[in-house]
Amino acid sequence: MTAETVQPGEIRDLEGVGPVTAAKLHEAGYDSIESLAIAPIKELVEKAGLETSTAHKISRAARQTIQTDYITAKQLWEKRQTLQRLNFGSDNLTKLLGGGLETQAITEFVGEFGAGKSQICMRLSVNVQLPYKDGGLEGKALFLDTEGTFAAQRVYQMAKALELDPEKILDGIIYSRVYNSDHQILTVDHAFKICQEEKVKLLIVDSIMSHFRGEYIGRESLAERQQRLNSHLHKLLRIAQALNLAVVITNQVQANPQAFFGDPTRPAGGNILAHASTHRVMLKKASGGIRVAKIIDSPYLPESETYFQITEKGVEDAVPRSKRDD
Repeated sequence: MTAETVQPGEIRDLEGVGPVTAAKLHEAGYDSIESLAIAPIKELVEKAGLETSTAHKISRAARQTIQTDYITAKQLWEKRQTLQRLNFGSDNLTKLLGGGLETQAITEFVGEFGAGKSQICMRLSVNVQLPYKDGGLEGKALFLDTEGTFAAQRVYQMAKALELDPEKILDGIIYSRVYNSDHQILTVDHAFKICQEEKVKLLIVDSIMSHFRGEYIGRESLAERQQRLNSHLHKLLRIAQALNLAVVITNQVQANPQAFFGDPTRPAGGNILAHASTHRVMLKKASGGIRVAKIIDSPYLPESETYFQITEKGVEDAVPRSKRDD
């Protein structure tokens, strides 16, 4: 078997794609063979206005072209070797995540307001632009801001503290303010093309649940919310895997009425979000301005925790007072 990949821009060569269909696909954000191959049939029908039979034919042709249906376990292992890791700027956080933020995966940071979620995201947006030798990925960041938490002046401060060119760093972050769940979904739909064209290596959604929680209120709307959220998350994961980039999402916490003992909060989003995220990290505030980061779910990382603090540079290592004399 081979895993030959066709270069973007050859959509018209696919069976079933004429000038009119190509224009519809382009308008819907599908600009490459890869983007068509990973798109669900239902999505092609709804967003590009195609007949179901046409969508099936195009999807089948795209997947056969880039050999996505069957590969050997060896090919899967070889793909795993292309995985890259991004340094956090905090050795503690980097070690917690098994050597850094992983590409081809979704890493979710969960926590209440002020726990450090957005600070981590902004520092990662700086670090991703660094050379490989310095723990970076030599790429840009795409930052989708749903709550207005991104602060260009904070990124400027971090870059300056790290003795980097602040304006160059800001120029390497592509920013989009997202105003509702439909806008959020549409922005991610068009992210594949942007990530390819701009050499994006880090895609951030801060936060993933804000609009969904605010717009879908009541038990009667829960099923629709979860269905749309599921599709949205899987699109992010497909982008991460197809383009070998890292996806970070932040999430809020909500009350857990079943917790008579232990933590009275839990991540928002239910099982849909729990299953979609590759790694889940809970962030909490501790005394003395220290934050605690704990792995709460991962396919191979052990449940463990570490400490960090918010500084002028973004995030750095911290040691709690209880352990300073050890």
